[in-house]
Amino acid sequence: MTNLNDQQRDHIQQVFPVFSHVPDESWDLAQLVRVTSSTPHSIREGHMLQHAMFIMDGWIRVFKISSSGKEITLYRVGSGQCCVLMMASILGETEYEASVSIEAATEVLLLPVAQFRTWMNTHQPIRQYIFKQFIDRMTNVTHLLENVAFQSIPYRIAEYLLLQSAQTSSVFITHERLAVELGSSREVITRTLKDLAAKKAIVLGRGRITISDRSILNLIINPLL
Repeated sequence: MTNLNDQQRDHIQQVFPVFSHVPDESWDLAQLVRVTSSTPHSIREGHMLQHAMFIMDGWIRVFKISSSGKEITLYRVGSGQCCVLMMASILGETEYEASVSIEAATEVLLLPVAQFRTWMNTHQPIRQYIFKQFIDRMTNVTHLLENVAFQSIPYRIAEYLLLQSAQTSSVFITHERLAVELGSSREVITRTLKDLAAKKAIVLGRGRITISDRSILNLIINPLL
């Protein structure tokens, strides 16, 4: 962790323009920290947060683990974003309702909780930014919940593969990781992928899924096409 210099503060305000309204003397307690996937941390479900965290670069994955041990990815947080579940925990003075995985080298801006609450009360642009983050994430999580509750695994796999392969024909992911992303079991994912491969929609490789016929996947999502 480092005390902020003028150059670092300028960079923060470039990534998060809402902080440009904060006067220089209010940055004394702010810190920057760089973490990697091997950095130990305690941000798990039930944790009481001591800092508000804003991602400068890199990204983290926010996930939930059920009582049975099944894991599902809620969303990822990247540059210029914050975790809204963290914000809800801080503003509501409650325990954190998810867990965090650091997936890439990530630089994080840390603000002590008391200071963050003061900034929220003092600076309207910061409040507006946080509320917009809530709205954006609520839309994403609502879509996730609808899929889990109402859509079949073939539908969810087809949708995931089409989204992830928008710029390429291959998705680099293991069956186990795909199960985590979709909140399913590895066995169900593997069985469904093999069925899609038998239909010539995809080709399976080690840690890789190649889309060979997008029309088959699109038909799973929208049978009326």
